[in-house]
Amino acid sequence: MGNEPARLDVLTMGRVGVDIYPLQAGVALEDVTTFGKYLGGSATNVAVAAARLGRSAAVITRTGNDPFGRFVHHALKEYGVGDQFVTGVPGLPTPVTFCEIFPPDDFPIYFYRYPKAPDLEIRAAELDYDAIRAARVFWVTATGLCAEPSRSATLAALEARGRAAVTVLDLDYRPMFWESREAARAAVAPALGLVTAAVGNLDECDMAVGETDPRRAGRALLDRGASLAVVKQGPRGVLAATPAGVAESPPFTIEILNGLGAGDAFGGALCHGLLANWDTARVIRFANAAGALVAARLACSDAMPTAAEVDALLAGTSDVR
Repeated sequence: MGNEPARLDVLTMGRVGVDIYPLQAGVALEDVTTFGKYLGGSATNVAVAAARLGRSAAVITRTGNDPFGRFVHHALKEYGVGDQFVTGVPGLPTPVTFCEIFPPDDFPIYFYRYPKAPDLEIRAAELDYDAIRAARVFWVTATGLCAEPSRSATLAALEARGRAAVTVLDLDYRPMFWESREAARAAVAPALGLVTAAVGNLDECDMAVGETDPRRAGRALLDRGASLAVVKQGPRGVLAATPAGVAESPPFTIEILNGLGAGDAFGGALCHGLLANWDTARVIRFANAAGALVAARLACSDAMPTAAEVDALLAGTSDVR
């Protein structure tokens, strides 16, 4: 028994890449002259966010065998996120992502995931199912369902997990990764029946269950089998539906610098709150605050807040920077 791996608090599976973000806000990408390099990718950022909050975390993903792939390993280790399930794919480059920063609400994003992202080459036969079953929270994303073999691997992981709590599907809908909204909905449907929680914004809920009203969307996600449905409404805050009822968290008043990454901070904080067995209202307010802090900062992974920073915002003592 002594050689059993430690049980992870949070194990995520999905996208990884390198974010190349302008260090100049309000400037078109073609005119930007200085950039910062950061670890990126939704599932990866959620693991970083959880680790920043003191949770043991790791990510299942794949990179290219290139300098950016090496950077991913180095950055994960620096953030305290396990890289034991991160493997290289010969012949495919590690993705890079650029964005433009036009606060408060315009952040165009450009994914360079060609000819195919290595994280879509995750294979079912290579997964560590013992680690997946043992993790206290297992988090997958809809993007992982957009292509094979990642789609089959994601579903195999969820089936092996057996709807053990807490198993989360981040609806993470990026239209450029799909042939159509209908194709995404069809791919997401079987996954929804294999998770205990689903998280998405209104557009993502529309993709998944054809509902844009927050309460109807929450109910539809519960009807698919989840016991927690979290609907992010942007400037109208967050709604969480459970069989026991609905909880809501109003938005925080912040000066937004870069809205990208806020959802991943929310995700890591959601995991933290669920692991702490807080009531639903407290969980989503804490997660909402974590997202607000990242929206007020430039980077994604590098901007993930500590529990003390989130608590300070909740207590009204933070100026959100």
